[in-house]
Amino acid sequence: MARLKITQTRSVIGTKQNHRDTLRTLGLKRVRDVSVREDRPEVRGMLHSVQHLITVEEVD
Repeated sequence: MARLKITQTRSVIGTKQNHRDTLRTLGLKRVRDVSVREDRPEVRGMLHSVQHLITVEEVD
């Protein structure tokens, strides 16, 4: 299964609480933090909800 490299590119200041919780669940705490996750439907849904705060790359 493919893996996704998720990088937080924007701050959570001024965002909704559920966006902050989603980033925390993904393992991101501050700007430029990186997390590698399996490409699963649950993770894709979380990424979609905070797509304005992150960048996503596929890792082999």
